[in-house]
Amino acid sequence: MNAASPGSAVPPVDLAAAAAFVAGSARVLDRRRFDLLVGNGDRAETAAAVLAAVDGYRNPDGGYGWGLEPDLRSRTSQPAGALHAFEAFADLAPVCTPRAAELCDWLAAVALPDGGLPFALPVPDPAACAPFWAGADGAQSSLQITAVVVATASRVAAFDPAVAGHPWLERATSFCLAAVGELGPEPHAMELAFAVQFLDAVAVRHPEAAELIERLRRHVPPDGLLHVAGGVEHEFMRPLDFAPLPGGPARSLFGADLVDDELDRLAAGQQPDGGWVVDFDSYSPAATLEWRGHRTVQTLSLLRANGRL
Repeated sequence: MNAASPGSAVPPVDLAAAAAFVAGSARVLDRRRFDLLVGNGDRAETAAAVLAAVDGYRNPDGGYGWGLEPDLRSRTSQPAGALHAFEAFADLAPVCTPRAAELCDWLAAVALPDGGLPFALPVPDPAACAPFWAGADGAQSSLQITAVVVATASRVAAFDPAVAGHPWLERATSFCLAAVGELGPEPHAMELAFAVQFLDAVAVRHPEAAELIERLRRHVPPDGLLHVAGGVEHEFMRPLDFAPLPGGPARSLFGADLVDDELDRLAAGQQPDGGWVVDFDSYSPAATLEWRGHRTVQTLSLLRANGRL
């Protein structure tokens, strides 16, 4: 076990229990990501194993499908698959992989004329796919998906010059900056949270992002809780969905005590079986299990980034 934060009454995260959970319930990718996170084995070998696991979802076109996004089981390459591939590539820092730039090439090829990504591309094999993926308009740019893909790609760009200098990243960033500036009076909770994540991620390269975050402040309630319209009753975007990482301007939306409370809440969410749960519906038995493995690794990564592991 690891020590709890000073002064915290939250029990420490049980890494041994988490390891047992991912061994028994997580897909190979998340088991490999967990090993990399906690330092199991030689780092170079473990990083290579993560890449091999991600390659299992890769298509010849350079994109990713096959359920890498658990509720999008289609074999087709999808923007949501790109998001989760970039999550894995970000874990590798400072190790770079040519797969990241190749993914940028694919994203450039499927981007719409305004530089944005469609929420999903056409899904010819919709079995076990969530209806919002299978029924998406592939001809309309989505700020929600483009923003979170760019935010995650920007984490890779921080150490991978091939991604940082790729034309797709700058073009998609320009689309998002413009789209954020045109957000209506009642943005969807997920669109808003991912827009703030995006602005936080690109603020170093685009100083205007901090001003845009201030403009979005009026949409974020003081407690940081926004119900996800169309989701389940208890599905909310929370402060750490807006500002998961320390050090950026997005954290200015919330008081330090609120962020600490949310980190306590996150750590305390470890279940008796060692894993974490999600607060949204899944659309297949496989997705139900896979989301828990993904959430467990993502939670541990976030806690570590915030000095809680």
